[in-house]
Amino acid sequence: MMKRAEIETLFTRLAASNPSPETELAFSSPYTLLVAVVLSAQSTDVGVNKATTVLYALADTPAAMVALGEDKVREAIKTIGLFRTKAKNVIALSQILLDRHGGTVPHDREALESLPGVGRKTANVVLNTAFGEPTIAVDTHIFRVSNRMGLAPGKTVEEVEQKLLKRVPKAFRLNAHHWLILHGRYTCLARKPLCPSCPVADLCGFKAKTL
Repeated sequence: MMKRAEIETLFTRLAASNPSPETELAFSSPYTLLVAVVLSAQSTDVGVNKATTVLYALADTPAAMVALGEDKVREAIKTIGLFRTKAKNVIALSQILLDRHGGTVPHDREALESLPGVGRKTANVVLNTAFGEPTIAVDTHIFRVSNRMGLAPGKTVEEVEQKLLKRVPKAFRLNAHHWLILHGRYTCLARKPLCPSCPVADLCGFKAKTL
């Protein structure tokens, strides 16, 4: 497992290479972010952005989405996986936002997780990106990187999340989610990590480093 000083160095380097990391999902409001993250399950950000370009041209508020209707939402997002279920969830969560929250996205974990299609990871992304909370949403990239490097090893997503919240220095916690996702997406790849070009390879506990 990585030592505290190594973790500090790791995030110092990641921050130096990308001082202001951002999600790669396209959004213009907490609502469009929420919908994009719901749509991103088992889909790529690139694929979701193509779909939401079409969808948000038709509706980008809860009221407009409900008025648009499930059939048209489904048609707009049919290029991404699980589009039928996702269309149903988008309409349902939009209606709940109108009925219970005045058409706004709540700044509250419990309220977010009560929405259709919204789990802990999605709630963490919204709390972090829309509301500036120092949450860490553990996706497949962060789970892999945390275990592979010895940063925050764990057998479950929530175990890794809780370890990261304890081990990531407070100064880096707000952006840690983005740095780790981008590191996993572009450097610490699943099948063949790009160890020779990795800026933190010397800190990493992965024994089978690529040459």
